[in-house]
Amino acid sequence: MQSFWKIINQIVDIMKTMGAVFMMGMVALTCVDVIGRFFGRPIFGSIELVIFMATLSVATALPYTHQVKAHIGVEILVRLFSKRVQTILDLFTGFLSLGLFSLVAWRMAVYAHTIQKSGEVSMSLEFPEYVLIYTVSFCFLIFFLLIIRDILENIARLKGIECRLP
Repeated sequence: MQSFWKIINQIVDIMKTMGAVFMMGMVALTCVDVIGRFFGRPIFGSIELVIFMATLSVATALPYTHQVKAHIGVEILVRLFSKRVQTILDLFTGFLSLGLFSLVAWRMAVYAHTIQKSGEVSMSLEFPEYVLIYTVSFCFLIFFLLIIRDILENIARLKGIECRLP
């Protein structure tokens, strides 16, 4: 089981790097496009590419953000509770998140399959959008697995076992 979580962590690290590359690509493409527009030579489809990279940047960063607990939380109130109550709240939130993001990942994969069958492509570049949607669905799947890991850690903590999965 430890090796499974190590592989998931490696995937999260790769996704984090990809997110950074997409962000840098957005900046570079926007700068080059603005300069090109100044000289009357804009980059065809640059807006679509920036939108695609923004989508992928957010989707690939989500699992890492969850892993390092960088989400916004209401900790002012929660810090007043005992560690046990905090763990129960984390567990409750984890189960709700698990349900939501399992549905999101599943429905996005179904939607991507539908788009793939219909042959829908982007407006300017005619890029097959289903590739992007499958990628985002995969990112939500990894996010889903990280939520499961947190749930397992919280259950162990409630049983008095201090465990931290890799």
